[in-house]
Amino acid sequence: MQHGILPQIEARADEHTAWRRHLHTLPETAFEEVRTSAFVAEKLESFGLPVHRGLAGTGLVSTLKGRLGEGPAIALRADMDALDIHEETNLPWRSTTAGKMHACGHDGHMTMLLAAAEYLAAHPDFAGTVHFVFQPAEENEGGGKVMVDQGLFETFPVIAAYGLHNWPNAPFGSFLGRSGAMFAWFDIFEVTITGRGAHAAMPHKAIDPVVTAAELVGALQSVVSRSVPPHEPAVLTVTQIHGGETWNVIPDEVVLRGTARGFDPQVRDLIEARFRDIVGGVCAAHGAGARIRYERRYPALVNAPVELEQAFAAAGATVGGEHLIRDAAPFMAAEDFAYMLERVPGSYLCLASGPGPNLHNAQYDFNDALIPVGASYWVNLVRQVLGPAA
Repeated sequence: MQHGILPQIEARADEHTAWRRHLHTLPETAFEEVRTSAFVAEKLESFGLPVHRGLAGTGLVSTLKGRLGEGPAIALRADMDALDIHEETNLPWRSTTAGKMHACGHDGHMTMLLAAAEYLAAHPDFAGTVHFVFQPAEENEGGGKVMVDQGLFETFPVIAAYGLHNWPNAPFGSFLGRSGAMFAWFDIFEVTITGRGAHAAMPHKAIDPVVTAAELVGALQSVVSRSVPPHEPAVLTVTQIHGGETWNVIPDEVVLRGTARGFDPQVRDLIEARFRDIVGGVCAAHGAGARIRYERRYPALVNAPVELEQAFAAAGATVGGEHLIRDAAPFMAAEDFAYMLERVPGSYLCLASGPGPNLHNAQYDFNDALIPVGASYWVNLVRQVLGPAA
């Protein structure tokens, strides 16, 4: 794995690993990344780079101009937030905040981009401008949308934006991507089924929201199996059922919650429409009422073909063409970098970390061996888009 790993970056591996592990100890969730943001800003400023603060609260943008003259500007993005998960690794650098941990590798993403910024600040041999974007609140809360809405690309105009995510349980050092939709759009829903409570021994006096909920969970499975075309990937999953307080009382209401995901915008419209129809129909059939909360969250992440080829060229220069997976299966997970790619063209790749616990797992830890690979990829991408180093 020495193909295009920059020796100057590899020589700094111990220091970069220390940064990553420090970030791992102080996980902060959406829009609360105060200590994280301060650490990142301090490193960027130590490289001699200016830091723009305040977008989406804790977001940072640092700008580097190449010394080979004028040229276009691009954005490289890393996410900063952690998750509400209690860490179970027992590592020396484990989370110091109960109930929060970096279970998705954002500590590693920040470190890889910081290592690239450090190298490029010392070797700005390109024509144009690089904006290093450190984004808060990727997990569920759409920090990427907030940065865009607050003027990210008006303040820092770019021709393209690029992202990178670690990916466990694929061959170490391989890069995965695909043209078009790569990550799913995702929506959330909540249905409050209102009935009439009664003694469990007198069910005829109730309008039973538990029975209604049970039928509704089954009926909702027909949305994907009978309404969505079979060639279109989609899921609709009920993940929570809440209702009742004791053994012998039929409650007045039951709450269902869950998520829907897919890739095609028309499928998204179809799923929401069928969801509303089925909820209304099943509840009406039982004489129950229904309050529906249906929220559209992240759009699908769509890779642009030109920018994807640039990213793969940089990945090939880093690890060799034999380690590129160019037609990876689309992922049903969601990613709010999609909001940035709605505004400007760009691409997003996954960098495989080899075997280990999956993302969002209490046993997960970022594989530090990826740091020089990912950092070298960022440098090679800048060279690919803005010109080679001398």
